Parts: sequence; structure tokens; C-alpha cells
Amino acid sequence: MKRRHFLQSSAAGVASAFGLPGLARANGAAGRVVVIGGGVGGATAAKYLKLFNPALQVTLIERNARYVRPYGSSEVLNGHATMASLDVSYDALRSRHGVHVLIDTVTGLDATRRQVVTAGGQRVPYDKLIVSPGIELMYSAYEGYSEQVARSAMPSGWIPGEQTTVLARQLQGMRQGGTFVLVAPPNPYRCPPGPYERAALMTEWFIKHNPTAKVIVLDPKDSFVTDETMMLGWNRLYGFNLPDDYAKRMAPKVELRQHGQPGMLRWVRAQDGGRVLKVDAKRMRVESEGEVIQADVVNIIPPMRAGPLARSLGLADKTGWCPVDRRDFASTRLPDVYVIGDASIADAMPKSGYSANSQGKTTARAIVEQLAGRPVPEPVWENTCYALAGKDYGIFVADVFRIVEGRIARINGAARYLPLDATPTQIRLGARYQQAWLRTFTEDVFA
Repeated sequence: MKRRHFLQSSAAGVASAFGLPGLARANGAAGRVVVIGGGVGGATAAKYLKLFNPALQVTLIERNARYVRPYGSSEVLNGHATMASLDVSYDALRSRHGVHVLIDTVTGLDATRRQVVTAGGQRVPYDKLIVSPGIELMYSAYEGYSEQVARSAMPSGWIPGEQTTVLARQLQGMRQGGTFVLVAPPNPYRCPPGPYERAALMTEWFIKHNPTAKVIVLDPKDSFVTDETMMLGWNRLYGFNLPDDYAKRMAPKVELRQHGQPGMLRWVRAQDGGRVLKVDAKRMRVESEGEVIQADVVNIIPPMRAGPLARSLGLADKTGWCPVDRRDFASTRLPDVYVIGDASIADAMPKSGYSANSQGKTTARAIVEQLAGRPVPEPVWENTCYALAGKDYGIFVADVFRIVEGRIARINGAARYLPLDATPTQIRLGARYQQAWLRTFTEDVFA
């Protein structure tokens, strides 16, 4: 199909899939909607507002001229991708969909006059305002760690950019037989399978380029999303010995390989002393509750909270995240303001790009209906997180969500993951699906 017909069909398909009424095109009421934040959530909302009702005046305010996508960014570390390949343009939102893209920094909000104030001196009026502020990394959570340390000695790279480049250089230049320590974050955090995928991809890279290296994951949690399927991949690919309780639970379902010696990859969970207490960047040491590790490369993914803009606009509460009305993601703190993406409190929904995309679409639909004086339909959200245990070893978690007793709850059955007894072909297909998703998802959001 031609792209225009595909996009029209896509918008109609979203309406159908989410149980929504027909698209508000000919009779849709015009209005002014401003979207702050050009990440996945904000860009999706801006695009689908125009698809649902082209008569709307939609302005997207973003401080960066181009978007650097976080999903897939760990593949820069092992050379599967480049930083340039993460770069995404806003050109299609402008030219194809008629979104006004304003590159500027938001400095304030006049909720009484319904105006967004920018550093460039503009006051942008709105009838409805969507804020997608993303996350902030809490560097001070560990003694001895700071943003300055992250920029130089112990990078995070969880928000892709300069730190990603530094971390890639450190990992690829690590001495033979060196130790790579990855500090996983506490819940909630962006991209639940991501830290463990990162550890896997680097273990795979080390096997080829640095076969005596060690990878240690220090974790403040005792489990993680996709843990069984990810650790099964580690077991098969890297000689990883599963913890006894996992092995006992999984053994009736799948054959596990027994390894006499510890493998290259080690996961230290909270109950085994994995919670980090402090770091020493000068001596490259990490102290956890269970041990002190002398490392060569340290990658710390610190705790997270809603981005600084959320707090400066008064959208976040004492948890550090933004409370919303579950039906349309309207802020419970400011009128006619909606908060989507990682910064929102979305109950069972994970903080992922797919979730932000799904929220962007349902919130766009809700605003179109509200401006037209029609009731907001009952929302349904989806999420799929793809991850790699190795270049050709793909896994996933997939869920569907509805509002149940006032909260967002997962409603699909137990079959959320790649089956433990998946065939080698299914596993390879999972990796191909992950790569295809990176392309098609980016097109859905930005093209």
C-alpha cells in the first residue's frame, strides 16, 4: 500500500483495536493541543492527534533538534549499531502530518491562561497540554557516585548520548581478563529487560574478543521481567549456572545445562548481597552488601524518577512520579494537562517505549473526543518488550492492560513470554522480530 493509505488504515486500526469510535475527521472540532517532549510518547501523541483529527492545531515543543532513541542503544556497546543509527528526525511529523515542531526549552507553565512559556520568549497557547517528560537518573543514590563520575569514570548510558560512547570505548578497550560490573536499578525503571540484555550482549562480545573476561551483575532485586527466559539463554550461551530455586522451578519444563565451573557471567541478586552500597571511582571498586569488587569497567544504572520538567511544572508527587487519571492520563495535579510515558504512574504498565506509544495513542483519542464533546471510550493498552540474550537469541514479554477496580491491570493470561521449550527456530525468529520491531516501531512513532 502507499504510505498515505497505510497511515490512514493504521489510524483506523488503532481506533478499532482500542474499541474506539470512528475517526473524527469531517466533523471533528478544532482545537489547540501542545505536546511537550519529543520522545516516543510525545511524538506518538502529536502524530496520532493529527491522524485522528487533521483540523487540530498541534504543536510539539522539544529542546533537541533530533531524537536519540534509547531502545536498541545497548547494541552500540558491542558494535551491532552506531550512535548515528539511533538518530531520528522530526521532519516527517512536520511535512507529512502537519505538526508544528518548535525547538525550544520549556521554562514554565501559565495554567490560568493556558500558555506554555519557553526559553526563547514564546508563550504558546493550548486548550489541552500533553507532557511527556521522560526520566531523570538519580546519580546521588550511591555514595561516591555523581553525574560527573558518570561522565568520566563510571558511565550509565541509560539515556543514550555521550556516556554511551564512553562506555562503549571502555568495554571494547578493557584489558584481557578484566572485570565488567553492571549495577542494575531498583524498580520502577525504564526498560525492565534492558540491563540484563546489556549484560548478555557484552558477554557475547567478550567471548569472541576477551574470552577470559568476567561480567558481574549486581542487583537490588531478587527477580526481573523475563528472568527465566533470559537466564535460560545465559545458561545455554555463556555457561551461566542458575540459582537453585530458579533451576528447581524450571527443570520440569526445560532441560538445563549443568556447568561444573562458574561461567563468564554472574548475577548477584539482593538476597545474595547484590545491593550496592558505595563506589570508589578512583580505585574502580564497587562495594555491595555481599562483597567488594575490583573492576575494570563499571556501568551503573541508577534509580530513576520523572524528568526534571515534571517536577518544575508541579506534575510529580512525593514518589517522584506523576499521578494521572487512568482513563485518559490527565494529571490529577493540573487541569487540562496530561502526562504520558515513563514519568506517569501507570500501575502494572512497565516504563517502556511500547507503553509510551500505546499511552500516546489512547490519550490522543481521549483528547479528540473531549474537544468534540463526546465521551471518552474505555481504553485498552498494550506492551511488548523484545530483548536479546545473544545476537540470534531473542526473547520477549507481551501484555494487554485495562482498568480494573480503578487501576491499570494486566488482563492477558499466563503466556506472556517466549516458551521455555521454544525451538531453536522460534528463538532465532525472536531475534529477527526484535530487529524488525526497532525499524517498524520507529516508523510508527516518527514517520
